Parts: sequence; C-alpha cells; structure tokens
Amino acid sequence: MKKSKGVAILLAVLLVLAGLSYYASIILSSTGKGEDKNIKLGLDLAGGVSITYQVESENPTSEQMKDTIYKLQKRVEGYSTEASVYQEGDDRITVEIPGVKDANKILDELGKPGSLEFRDPDGNVYMTGNDVKDAQAATQQDNLGNKQYVVQLTLTDEGAQKFADATTANVGKVCPIVYDDEAISTPRVKEAITGGSAVIDGMSSYEEAETLASNIRIGSLSLELSELQSQIVAAQLGTEAISTALKAAAIGLALIAVFMIAYYWISGVAATIALGIYTTMVVAVIYLFEITLTLPGIAGIILSIGMAVDANVIIFARIREEIASGKTVSTAIKTGFQKALSAILDGNITTLIAAAVLAFKGSGFVKGFAYTLAIGIVLSMFTALVVTRLVLHGLYVIGFRDAKFYGRQKERRPMHFIAKRHVFFIISAVIIIAGFVGMGVNKANGKGALNLSLEFVGGTSTTVDMGKDYTLAELDSEVIPLIEDVTGDSSVQAQKVEGSTQVVFKTRSLDLDEREQLNTTLEENLGVDTSTVSSTNISSTISGEMTKDAVWAVVIATICMLVYIWFRFKDIRFATSAILALIHDVLVILTCYSLLRLSVGSTFIAVMLTIIGYSINDTIVIFDRIRENMHLVRNVDKESLTEIADRSISQTISRSLNTSITTFVMVFLLYILGVASIKDFSLPLMVGIVSGTYSSICIATELWFVFKTRFAKKNA
Repeated sequence: MKKSKGVAILLAVLLVLAGLSYYASIILSSTGKGEDKNIKLGLDLAGGVSITYQVESENPTSEQMKDTIYKLQKRVEGYSTEASVYQEGDDRITVEIPGVKDANKILDELGKPGSLEFRDPDGNVYMTGNDVKDAQAATQQDNLGNKQYVVQLTLTDEGAQKFADATTANVGKVCPIVYDDEAISTPRVKEAITGGSAVIDGMSSYEEAETLASNIRIGSLSLELSELQSQIVAAQLGTEAISTALKAAAIGLALIAVFMIAYYWISGVAATIALGIYTTMVVAVIYLFEITLTLPGIAGIILSIGMAVDANVIIFARIREEIASGKTVSTAIKTGFQKALSAILDGNITTLIAAAVLAFKGSGFVKGFAYTLAIGIVLSMFTALVVTRLVLHGLYVIGFRDAKFYGRQKERRPMHFIAKRHVFFIISAVIIIAGFVGMGVNKANGKGALNLSLEFVGGTSTTVDMGKDYTLAELDSEVIPLIEDVTGDSSVQAQKVEGSTQVVFKTRSLDLDEREQLNTTLEENLGVDTSTVSSTNISSTISGEMTKDAVWAVVIATICMLVYIWFRFKDIRFATSAILALIHDVLVILTCYSLLRLSVGSTFIAVMLTIIGYSINDTIVIFDRIRENMHLVRNVDKESLTEIADRSISQTISRSLNTSITTFVMVFLLYILGVASIKDFSLPLMVGIVSGTYSSICIATELWFVFKTRFAKKNA
C-alpha cells in the first residue's frame, strides 16, 4: 500500500468520525436544531401519556383482569417497547406510553377497547376477538396488478378451527365483523379458509385498513373498557439522569482512550478512533430505528462502550504475540486479525443469538433491551474488524512500522489455575450459599426473600396536589425523602402531572395507618391540603405473563447458545461448562441482591441479561485458545490437558483483565455520577463484571477440565 493511500484512508476515517460526531451531537442536543433530532425517550426520562380505563363489567375476575392487561400490553408495545400497563384498584387499568404527548391522538389510534364478534349470515356469533392472535394492515396486488388495501388476520389454534368451519359453511355469503354491536366490516367469503390466517380486502385506503386492524386487535380484550381519564405525565427523573449519564460516558471514553493508548500505543490510537465511530453510530442507529431509550437503556449503552473495546483487545494481543514470535509488523497485523476472528465471531454471535431470542420471545423492557444489545454487538464487530483494521494499516503505511509502536507479548510462565480448581469451586459455593441463606433469613423475618419493587408486586399510588409546581430535582431532594421515612422503602417513584401542581407517588403497598401518617407528614412539612390526597392500590407493571415471557426467553436463549457452542467447538463439554459458568454468575448477582437488599425491579432483569452476554463472551475467548492449543498436542492425557488449560488462561488473562477494567470503569462512573436509580443498576453490574471475569478464568475452564478428564471419549 502506498503512503498516499494510507493518508487518504486515515483522512476518510477521520472525516467519517467528524461527521458522525456532529450528527450525534445534534441528536443528543436538547435545544435549537436538536429538538427535531432527539432520540425517543421513555416515560422515566421524557414523560408521556397516561390513560386510565374503567372496566364496564361488574366484579371482573382476577383472571379476566390479568388477561386484559397482558393483551393490552401487547397492543401498546406498537407505540413503545417500554409502555407499561397495570391494574389500579379493583376495576381500573392504566396505560402509560412514553415518548408521546398527544393523548387524544393516542386514544383515537388505540381505539375504544370493546367487544369484537365474527358473525355468520344469520347473525350467530361463531368467533370472538379472543380467537384473533394478530391483525395488521397491508398492501397487495390483485390478479390485474392493481394495489389492494387489506387486513391480514392471524388466528389462534382454536380460532383457526372455528374460522375454517364457518367459512366452509358460508362460501359466497357475507359474514360481518361486529364491534360493540356495530358492523365495522362486511367481507364476503370467497372460499373455505383453513390455514389459520386470512385476508380481508375491499378497503379504499391504507388508513381504513389500519383502522380496521386496530379495532380487531383491541377487540380481542377479555373485558370491555371505557376511557375514564387521560393525562400527560412529566418524567420521573428528568434531564438530570441524562446529563449525568452523558457526563459519565464522556469521562469514561476519555479514560478508556488514555488507557488503550498507554497500554497498546499505536494500536490504542486505532482502537480509540474505532471506539469513537462505534459510540456515534450507536446513537445514530437508536435514533434512526426509533428505539425508545429508558434509564436502563442509557446504562446499557454506556456498558456496551466498555465492552466494545473487547474485540480490539483480542486483536492487539494476537498482534503482539505474532511480533514476539519473530513476524514482521505487517505480517503480524494481518495474522493477528485472522487468528482473533474466530474468538470475536463466536463470542459475539453467541450473544447475538441470545438477543434475537429475547427480541422474538420477550416483551416490554426485555424486547427493548434485546434491540439495544443487538445494535451494540453488530456495530462493535464492524468497527473492530473494519475500522480498526483500516486505521492500523493506514498508520503502518505512513511510517509507524517499528515493532516498538505495537509492543511484544511477553512470554508468561503458565499460572497453575487447574491445580487450584477446588479452592475456586469452594469460594463460589460459599458465596452462592450465603445468598440462599440470606434469602431464607429475610423470608423468615417477613421481609421477603428478595426486595421486590412495586414493578413486581404492585403497591400504592398516591396523587397529591402539592400547591406549587415542584421541579423533579426538588421532588427528589425535598419530598421523596419524607415519603421514604414513612414507607421505610427507597424505591419511591414520582411523576408530575403536566399542566397542574399534582404529583403521583408510587410506593410499596401502604396500610391505612401508613396512609394517614403520609398525609400528616406532607401536611406538617410541606403544607399540603390533605383533602386533595387520593390513594389507590396498583398492580405490578411487570405482570406474571411478562415475567414468564422473560424467563422462557432466557431459557430458550440459553439452549440456543449451548447448541451453537457445541456445534462450533464439536464438544458438548465446552458448551456445558460455559452454561454452568453463566448460571454461576446469575447466582452470584442474586446473592448481591439478597444480602444488600437491593430493589428488584425491571433493572434486575436487565442486569441479569447484560451479565449473561458479557460472561459468555469472556468464556468463549478462553475456550477458543484452548481449542487452538489442543491442535498442537498429538497425545492428549490428563497432564497435557492441565498444561493446555493453564497455558490458555495465562495467554488470554491480560485480555480478560483489560476488558474488565475498561467495562468496570464505565459502570463505576455511572455509580459515582448517576442518580439513585442508576446507582441501583450500576452496583450489581459491577458485581456481575467481577463475577463474569472470575467465572471465565477460575470456573468455566476448570469445569471443562473436570468434564474432559472424567467423561473422556474412548479415542481421546
């Protein structure tokens, strides 16, 4: 490559970085031009619309309420994956949709939740909205090539059978679709439909098709609902959380850049440029794909910045090894990327599989987390394998050719990890057992095994007219501490009702005495008129069905990861060891929540999912080196397996520690600078990062060794 070409490449990369940085700054800006470029923010950061529905039926059952809430949750996810639906009192349901301001528009688009019936020509009901799984507006072409506006129906298994029977018996006849006793569509049956899906045609516009699809979707609710009230709510946390998170990101990026350049020299410069492009691309993609960003999402992105360094660290370690073996710098760079590729691909594809399953099977915040995770994985691989390579080659061509600019990997004497495996296993067992003991003690004392937040167990919603317009910062510093003294709980949430002096406080369930004490406290300390205070019990925003979806998503993702690792490494013992190491990390984090009594809410699941992705990536890097070293040994016995395992861990330990340091720095800054909710997220993440690094080095490989020696193949 000519010097002029190298200069051109570097200039092009720097121009791309400058352009992306400018675009990201516009998106993140909150004034002027940036107002039209802002990322969609969740209810906790930007506020949104709150709609309360009244159930029309008398004495609805618990099952009917749960079923309606779950189905309504699925409906409103079209506006935002972070939308939440919960029960208020005995017969009310509240919907909170972040990132939107026009309540009337939402109500019009969402439609009035009512009863939906599919009737035959004689008016008999053969199917209800409960038999419809989904309905979507679409366009298609008829036999003459003309555009048609249609509604595509997907039915449940039971609905498919009912629909098949009805259409078979009424070919050529009109079978109306009736919503609240009013025919909203009168399709004619052209043929028997037995496949569980159908198309309703005859719409004059796409908007008409969308309206019909919306009515069909909302009409599958178990209960009839009528709008009781709608209001715009201000953010729970406001801009303070965003500004502190951005400050943490900026400081973290600067510290990581200094560390990478100091440790890897010219390679560190390339990584810093690639990391800058990665960060700005993440911001741009989140904006362009209209992904709603919430507080855990911000923390997750900042965490991904630390993790994005990992692929670069793997590559640079390989380059140093090749230089130490006597290769030229040019050859070392080329070979380093080639040898690092399998570890990078396997680690990231494994995590990407998990993200895909979570996005497909999960709901609510799990789905939103999966999108953010997938974006981070894809962009980090691109910047490491493409941008870093281009910059390194450009720097080499313009004159940085001496090996001293890249460093040499010092030959390390293998550390004896395998010999100490029983010590590691005992340490892990003690920590995990301590967690279970803590949960048992807490439960015996009536506190509950874990400190479940109101997102899981519900609580009390108290609406107070404060008499003046408090800022969110004033609520956080002056009002919430008073409420926490009454409730004895630190997970108090506050939402302002826009256009008024009312504030909604959500706490754990309060009994009558505690409610009276709260009223007295607000009156004596803040001069609140207690006649304006109203309270009601609310259900959890994370329903049992959503929790079940999340658990099943994690189980399926784990199985898929196990199968992929088994396939790639051709040995189920690698896969089993990796999955057991993941379970180890989950249990260690559970111990943290148990002993420190941290609030278990939506961030708890986000923490678990983040650490699963982080830990599996770390483990696969070591397993990849074991696989490579085993190919160099002809006769594999217990002694040689010990040597291979110890050498592989020793060869990759600098990479494991460096990645952990950069990731830990980002999360630690979140903990130091962040608001209370970010601290609750950051603390267990720091524990998870330490645990994930420990399990990869001291647990996963040691388990593989035990399985390999005790369950060896006959020809091994």
